[in-house]
Amino acid sequence: MKQSILRISILLLCLIFAPACKNNKEQSMSTAPPVAPKHPTKLEKHGDVRIDDYYWMNNREDQQVLDYLNTENDYFQKMTAHTKAFQEELFEEMKGRIKEDDSSVPYKLDGYWYITRYEEGKEYPIYSRKKETLEATEELLFDCNVMAEGHDYFNLRGVSISPDNTMASFGTDTISRRQYNIQIKNLKTGEIYPDVIENTTGSAVWANDNKTLFYTKKDPVTLRSDKIYKHVLGTSADQDELVFHEEDDTYNTFVYKTKTRKYIVIGSSSTLTSEYRFLNADDPEGDFKIFSEREKGVEYSISHFEGNFYILTNKDGATNFKLMKTNENNTASEHWEEFIPHQEDVLLEDVEIFRDYYVVTERNNGLNQMKIAKWDGSLSYYLPFDSETYVAGPSVNLDFDTKILRYYYNEMGEPYAIIDFDMETKTKTVQKQQEVLGGKFDKNNYKTERIWATARDGKKVPVSIIYHKNTPLDGTSPLLQYGYGSYGATMDPYFSSIRLSLLDRGFIYAIAHIRGGEYLGRPWYEDGKLFNKKNTFTDFIDVSNHLIEKKYTSSEHLYAMGGSAGGLLMGAIINMEPELYHGVIAAVPFVDVVTTMLDDTIPLTTGEYDEWGNPNDKAYYDYIKSYSPYDNVEAKEYPHMYVSTGLHDSQVQYWEPAKWVAKLREYKTGENLLFLDTNMDAGHGGASGRFEALKETAKEYAFILDLEGKAH
Repeated sequence: MKQSILRISILLLCLIFAPACKNNKEQSMSTAPPVAPKHPTKLEKHGDVRIDDYYWMNNREDQQVLDYLNTENDYFQKMTAHTKAFQEELFEEMKGRIKEDDSSVPYKLDGYWYITRYEEGKEYPIYSRKKETLEATEELLFDCNVMAEGHDYFNLRGVSISPDNTMASFGTDTISRRQYNIQIKNLKTGEIYPDVIENTTGSAVWANDNKTLFYTKKDPVTLRSDKIYKHVLGTSADQDELVFHEEDDTYNTFVYKTKTRKYIVIGSSSTLTSEYRFLNADDPEGDFKIFSEREKGVEYSISHFEGNFYILTNKDGATNFKLMKTNENNTASEHWEEFIPHQEDVLLEDVEIFRDYYVVTERNNGLNQMKIAKWDGSLSYYLPFDSETYVAGPSVNLDFDTKILRYYYNEMGEPYAIIDFDMETKTKTVQKQQEVLGGKFDKNNYKTERIWATARDGKKVPVSIIYHKNTPLDGTSPLLQYGYGSYGATMDPYFSSIRLSLLDRGFIYAIAHIRGGEYLGRPWYEDGKLFNKKNTFTDFIDVSNHLIEKKYTSSEHLYAMGGSAGGLLMGAIINMEPELYHGVIAAVPFVDVVTTMLDDTIPLTTGEYDEWGNPNDKAYYDYIKSYSPYDNVEAKEYPHMYVSTGLHDSQVQYWEPAKWVAKLREYKTGENLLFLDTNMDAGHGGASGRFEALKETAKEYAFILDLEGKAH
């Protein structure tokens, strides 16, 4: 209430003393931007010499680095001081649409209903369960609000319940480097055992003896998941046995249990290749058996059912994947038999296995499909979906012996729903639909479209669009265009209550489904990686031009946004077509591509070679250098820019955006804004609290709304 009164008071003062408020803004506009010291470092490869004036920033312990980051933060705060009240307004508005005392749809496992819930005024989830019925007394598993006390960042993941329901393993990260400590809680007594297993992925798998755990360790320098260990309850972590070491530094390893609970599986994967090992969960002292040896370029994943394994794979040139099967005693690839054939125009994404049914998730022309079939072949049908901007897929389906498929569904203009579908009677029950509070949301106020833009090479690029029905489509409306375009990750046209703060202020929101993602199948990904990477950037630009041509917006009102590899996209497009965009938001951007990909001590580098290419090869070096945002900064007028990062980011190191901004400041012409905003406590995912992350979104939205004169 006090904050609301304060905001109203500020708004009234600005109305009464408008010239004074304007002068305050003009005064902030005159603040001189930071100038980073230059310490030239010579970098040479393949006879090519690069001089990096800001290489020195890659030491987070260096006080000069911290001073520079803090100076940039101070500059950002001063320059945006006139939007502080508006940022708070946006935050409260976005938070106000979210149900604070919310809870998940309960799911049942081994006789218990598991629930995740939030309490009003609290940032973190509470995990609980109830035995047999939802009317039973609640058993508290973890209250993350209590566990987070005293930490600027907190994340709990990987909760794993022992087969006899008496123990739970869990991982916690209080730094935001994605290095989790695993501990074990006795669910009978509530005691958390003192033994701590450090530097893990956070997840663990129980053997069927209820005392043996398998977990994944990370390399302490590169943070690559490279070792699987076995821990026995009651022993010290120092005594844990190494059961598998993935020595190839382009691979990561992981461990899980099949849905049938019969096998514990160790997986190894690179961008292009997979390999698995398996062990009977009743025999934790046994040796893991290789499933099928890795073959370069062959990807596969495995599911178990009644004496057989089902293999989702691209083997034999099945670009969009096919499903094969093999007896559990003969698992090498020469024994695999085709179960569902490859389709040229349909991507086979996943398979969900039940006792009587299996469910295949597909993507056809960019749209999700779910095909339900009986094992005996007597029944096969698709779930019906009608919209062209929807997102659908399997939800939590841990119960093997059930006829109920739980799936999620939402559209760009319709909130997220969890639906239980009876595969036998073909009836569905909506268990929960996201509530949008505040009393203002009406899905009929928004229009959604899917259009197709023609890329310069003739390919048709799909674009998902949403806007308020009163927003004019005459070229005068502001538009935020979002893109990612890497790793085959598909940016689906999902609903966002947060996004309403833009739509209700006249913004159009567009997702460009560019090459490098898998929206149009695996070939769409292959055509946007390695030596085809520039298709990702030109697709995004061609979509922008199409949106302008079709009068959705104009260059004066067009904004672009992307994060991580999408931040690389942002860096590339502003080097190629800076005049096309009025403003750009680059979140935790991967922009120093050449230097990072040449440094195999940096987390994740070696595993990225299949995505970007290995610059130790001159051909890849030259190609990557030709688009690397940092290496291609020039003297030109760049658009207004807001760049964010986290000091502890393990995915994209903070120094990439820091160096990039420093170099942009040195070279850019004109008076357009350039901000670097570093969260000194967080990593790649930003703030950890449920609502704290909204403050970061509020800053991003305030930045572009202010440029549109709508920050009020």
